[in-house]
Amino acid sequence: MEALFYLAIILIVGLIFGKAAAMCKLPRVTGYLLGGLLIGPSVLGFVPLHAVESLSFISSIALAFIAFAIGCEFKVSYFKKAGATPFIIAITQAVLAVALVIGVLIAFGYEVPFALVLGSIAAATAPATTIMVIKQYGAEGPTTTTLMSVVGIGDAIALLTFNICVAVAQAMINPNAGSIISQLKHPMMEIISSIGVGAALGVGMIVLLRFIKRRENRESIIYAVIFLACYLSKQLALSDLLTCMAIGCVIANFCSEEEEVMSICDVLDPPIYMAFFVLSGADLNLAVLPSIGLVGVIYVLVRVVGKLAGAFIGAKISGASENIQKYLGYALIPQAGMAIGLTVIAKDVLPSHAETIRAVILCAILIYEFVGPSLSKWALTKAGEIKGE
Repeated sequence: MEALFYLAIILIVGLIFGKAAAMCKLPRVTGYLLGGLLIGPSVLGFVPLHAVESLSFISSIALAFIAFAIGCEFKVSYFKKAGATPFIIAITQAVLAVALVIGVLIAFGYEVPFALVLGSIAAATAPATTIMVIKQYGAEGPTTTTLMSVVGIGDAIALLTFNICVAVAQAMINPNAGSIISQLKHPMMEIISSIGVGAALGVGMIVLLRFIKRRENRESIIYAVIFLACYLSKQLALSDLLTCMAIGCVIANFCSEEEEVMSICDVLDPPIYMAFFVLSGADLNLAVLPSIGLVGVIYVLVRVVGKLAGAFIGAKISGASENIQKYLGYALIPQAGMAIGLTVIAKDVLPSHAETIRAVILCAILIYEFVGPSLSKWALTKAGEIKGE
């Protein structure tokens, strides 16, 4: 019952700080994060660490719905029109961010395995932050649509890039660990299996929606399928983000009632998103800031350069519009949940550097999550896709 009390506090704080942020012409997500930071264990301690941990399931639910919403943007009709542009940008922004961070770390004398593992996390973004900014301001247009696709594709590429770099690092540390190709079999199977399970659940949702017509019952079906996707992903050690993205993709392309499904989600999602971001703010730890040193500064700054340059180069190569070339990269800077998850894997690969890697990533998230939403808003405004700003 204590968890319900803290959840009530979190929602009230989110409402107040979200309104305050909007009044200051800032994205509401910035207010949610700031409110969470203030009431969390790092500052005032109104919501203790054990309460944040006990409510972690809310984060899983929120990320699942966010991934589902991104998947719903993966329409075949859009990709026929856009061509390879989203794929090229997703690849170049991820690869260049990773390559630059690794290269600069090595140039500054850090061990190659350490540089590979830390640098590989640079590809990960924060779909939740992007979605919240787009929803709050009702952003529409080619830059917004491309951004949604790039974020979704980018998550899959981030997983693959991380696993390739980890496999190389493991081969350097322990030559008897097996070939790099053999070490990549498991992550490749994880990606393929996640998409397969998600596609199957998406088909199941479509079948159920054909027989169930009442809106309130359809709400239950959507929740049930997404909750089941989260459960199966955890049980089968799959990526819940990719699984839920695959569900959304199937709904977008094969469900005649896709617009109604999305309208139901738009009504159900806001309290979940608010709680998720306030909890994310409460989970931020200011104590990590002094401990990051030069390696943290390199990671934070060079990753931004890689994202901006990679998005620009990818957009240029693919012949995307000038707005996409100039502004898309700024909306790819936020980083959050996936990056933290990757540090857990990194701990097993480089246990001697585990604390350093975690401190750097947590510090980077702290900075990116407060700066990122405003940059995303600025980018979409400059692209002319947020009206009245």
